[in-house]
Amino acid sequence: MSSSVVVVLAVTIAAFGVAYLIGRLLTLRSGMLRDAKAAADVDTSDMGLSTTGPTVVHFTAEWCGPCAAVRRVVDQVCDELPQVAHVELDMDANPAIARRLSVLSLPTTIVFGSDGRPLFRMSGVPKAADLRAALEPLLA
Repeated sequence: MSSSVVVVLAVTIAAFGVAYLIGRLLTLRSGMLRDAKAAADVDTSDMGLSTTGPTVVHFTAEWCGPCAAVRRVVDQVCDELPQVAHVELDMDANPAIARRLSVLSLPTTIVFGSDGRPLFRMSGVPKAADLRAALEPLLA
């Protein structure tokens, strides 16, 4: 093989390696629980949140495939914790609320306290254990 072919192969392999690493770093946050207190001053009065306990709000759309998995996880956790309310908002039908809460991707799940303030935020499909761990301290 000539040296130019070796260089082209090395550069191609290196480019694929870098692209793979960047992709892995971007998807690491998917499904992870993050603090959402930075958005605490957002108006949530029109979202139908519970005033007696925490509310899990998840944004969905008819065309969103993973949203069905989120619905199953949230329903399961809310069935186990009956004090927790569950609100499902269609992003296409409620674009103003999605913009106000900076929802840029689907599925997005936000846990609100009884005072209407966002406490935790998840992008992607959350794990039931993570969602339960975020909600149980709010019920004490």
